Amino acid sequence: MSDLWAPLRASTQARIGLGRAGNSLPTRRVLEFQAAHAAARDAVNEPPDIDDLTEQLHGIGVCQPLRVRSQATSRGEYLRRPDLGRLPADLSVLPKAKADIGFVLADGLSPRALTDHAASMVDALVRAFDGRYRIAPPVIATQARVALGDHIGHALGVTTVLVLIGERPGLSVADSLGIYLTHRPQPGLTDAERNCISNIHPPDGLDYRTAAAVAAALVAGARTLGRSGIALKDRFSSAEIGCGGV
Repeated sequence: MSDLWAPLRASTQARIGLGRAGNSLPTRRVLEFQAAHAAARDAVNEPPDIDDLTEQLHGIGVCQPLRVRSQATSRGEYLRRPDLGRLPADLSVLPKAKADIGFVLADGLSPRALTDHAASMVDALVRAFDGRYRIAPPVIATQARVALGDHIGHALGVTTVLVLIGERPGLSVADSLGIYLTHRPQPGLTDAERNCISNIHPPDGLDYRTAAAVAAALVAGARTLGRSGIALKDRFSSAEIGCGGV
């Protein structure tokens, strides 16, 4: 018998047309679900390999990264207290770079995504900027939420901060990376003042080159408009930034 769900299943990672075995799912589908759930849990709890990430960044010619952490002192506290993940423990190691662009590489809810994709994403971003901007030394932030990037960007003195962060794992993808862009970062900003590029995890998700092109267009738009977030989305069309739904 032909599988009527096969054409749809080939175009999505969603679990559809799983079949039945009596009143339950087939054993294979149950095991697939359990494996995906385990991978998502591991992605949340496994710490990033910062030494390997540093080596990767060095390999693409990026400055030696600086390291900071949030006020969450453990992974358990980070998960229980999102507010602490948004606040820095100590930023005294950060110099006043007075650069155009700052990169914050944050573990977020999927440190695995940072380990797998951050260095290649930074490389693609640097290529997309093509020497147009001064770039501050990258900052690796652990136990970090998105808003921690505003504190870091403000401390560095950068005009625009890009937070590359591991996104919440799902049952289809455990290593998705997101980029949050904030123009003129400072503590106290809201999500309405940021732009997000999500679902970066080639080959199944957004590829590095496309994500970098969108980010470069958003940076240029933010510099023209003087701000990021909702105002930038309203003024610049999806054609101008190269992607819809950013």
